[in-house]
Amino acid sequence: MEAGRALLISNSTQHGGGYLDHVEAELRDFLRGARSVLFVPFALFDRAAYAAKACARLSALGLACDALGDGDGVGALERAQALFVGGGNTFRLLKALQDRGLVTAIRRRVREGMPYVGSSAGSIVAGPTLKTTKDMPIVQPASFEALALVEFQISPHYLDPDPGSTHMGETQEERILQFLEENDAPVLGLREGGFVRVEGTEVRVRGTPAARIFRRGAAPVEVTPGTRLDRMLREAVP
Repeated sequence: MEAGRALLISNSTQHGGGYLDHVEAELRDFLRGARSVLFVPFALFDRAAYAAKACARLSALGLACDALGDGDGVGALERAQALFVGGGNTFRLLKALQDRGLVTAIRRRVREGMPYVGSSAGSIVAGPTLKTTKDMPIVQPASFEALALVEFQISPHYLDPDPGSTHMGETQEERILQFLEENDAPVLGLREGGFVRVEGTEVRVRGTPAARIFRRGAAPVEVTPGTRLDRMLREAVP
């Protein structure tokens, strides 16, 4: 990432807690200085209900909140102090951003300093492409190219293989390894409760669980909270 600030969250709701409860302290710190947030509800079908839920939660943090509507575009983004892109279906989200001409505009605003918060699908589209999503392609975006706010792919809700499972389908790890057979971008498996904070060129893994980094030609590596991911990605693959 050339410049900018981003908070990329694996999941918006942690088991046993409410919406954004597990990241409330981090959100307060990350959005310090912002008085309002523009919420992007495009990943869910009922956008009005989604926007109401998110804005109510952000209001509880002392932040004014507006949501992008169906007729809104770059103009609303230009006025935003901070942006929160919610989770849902990644294909639906990216198509909506593309259709409104927002991909390039978001990338530019973030690199100008506008804070970006993404959760689940909102975190996936912060990477170079949506190729590491597990969602069904319920709509067809113009391309898989996403915001490219960071140089690595994100695979949120990462689940470790269960050696005792009788399920014969592919694990998340196997699907990521298949991605790396055809692509050379690193992939961060972000377990629930984990997130990534970007401050300029510094990228740190944060939250309670370790994350898992996958790189082509190398064994997966556990990444503990606090690790500088940008430094790790600059290292040569052993």
